[in-house]
Amino acid sequence: MNIKNIWFLVILSCVSLTKAQTILTQNEAVKLALENNYDIQIANNAVEVAENNSNILNTGFLPTVVGNAGATYNLDNNESTFSDGRVTTLNGAESSRYNASIDLNYTIFDGLGRRYNYKSLKEEYQLSELQARETIESTIIQLFSVYYNVAQLSENVSALEETLKVSKDRLVRAEYQFEYGQNTKLGVLNAEVDIVNDSINIINAVQDLKNGKRDLNVVLGNVLQNEFKVETEINFALEFQKDSLFEKAKTRNIALLQTEKNIAISQLGIKSGQSAYLPTIGLVGSYGWNKSENNAVSFVAGSVNTGLSAGLNLTWNIFDGGSTITRVRNAKVNLETQKLQKENILISITRDFNNVWAEYKNKLEIYNLQENNINTAQSNFDRTQEKFKIGQVNSIEFRQAQLNLLNAELSRNQAKYAAKLAELDLLQLSGELLNTEF
Repeated sequence: MNIKNIWFLVILSCVSLTKAQTILTQNEAVKLALENNYDIQIANNAVEVAENNSNILNTGFLPTVVGNAGATYNLDNNESTFSDGRVTTLNGAESSRYNASIDLNYTIFDGLGRRYNYKSLKEEYQLSELQARETIESTIIQLFSVYYNVAQLSENVSALEETLKVSKDRLVRAEYQFEYGQNTKLGVLNAEVDIVNDSINIINAVQDLKNGKRDLNVVLGNVLQNEFKVETEINFALEFQKDSLFEKAKTRNIALLQTEKNIAISQLGIKSGQSAYLPTIGLVGSYGWNKSENNAVSFVAGSVNTGLSAGLNLTWNIFDGGSTITRVRNAKVNLETQKLQKENILISITRDFNNVWAEYKNKLEIYNLQENNINTAQSNFDRTQEKFKIGQVNSIEFRQAQLNLLNAELSRNQAKYAAKLAELDLLQLSGELLNTEF
């Protein structure tokens, strides 16, 4: 494949990326993810189920009302013998009975078990909200990991395109120099080889960029149908105070908040279990209607009864074989386990915070060094290029300066987004991620 064909492939790849592309901002990406990401939608559904479960309709505080109705039909053959010896035979004797009732059942007192269960359901609802928040935070981190990968690849493609442009200019110069006898064919061949390498790098980078955009679209719920660009400008918005941020991590970290909620649920579980030691008092009531139509041998041809009945009942499970005692003991052990987990999480938060803080500061420093290194590499390339034009530097030295500038740009791009992701990890650990403006 000759140089022209390679250039054509490079131009075709770049045109497919730049044609009619809109800018997907970071705020827009977050908004789309919150609305369309499937993991977030599933988490929101779980919150809705927990909210339904915490409703008073699911607590047993309300009475139950049951309607009953029935009908019975009999067709009998009857032979009756009286005391005086008379015998009466009746074939095909019909009789029927009908009944209907409305029954009410209400638990007046159950040892406060319903009250604690209701509170527990409220705590579980709040726990589901925390779990949904954890899913949202994880999705945002995933989103920006892919988003910044696309941004980095976009800047890499631009840097590679600029490198290819310089290589093309160098080839033109080498061809003129060879044509006028100022250089050998070797200069032309070296320039062509470098153009091929630069073109291959662009083709690979463009393909990686396309793949990265597809990955980003998956996180967004596959809602983007057209080509798009992403923002490449990064703001390190906060100059963090380590101590204040650490205090937030010890009070707002999502894993810690979930454990505290589990402790509250366990405490209510103990009280709910202990409620079984007390009696249960219930109210029952019924309003009924009964009708019967008897056969000819009955003394009463038919009757209709209506009536209201009500009553109280008391149930006291004085000893259930030890099941309640076992449940309460296990609930207390579970509470102790939750408290131990909280202490363990606090230790882990301290370690993780110090690690993430150090990583953030190191990556930010590396980015600042790489940013300064760009100026040095650019100045070195500009001076080398001027010397190359007047023949004081050969093509190998010029190519090395060109690659040094390219590598500096690629390293700067990587360091910039790595530092930003470290900042987001720090915000997530401290519970401040969802309070951040993107």
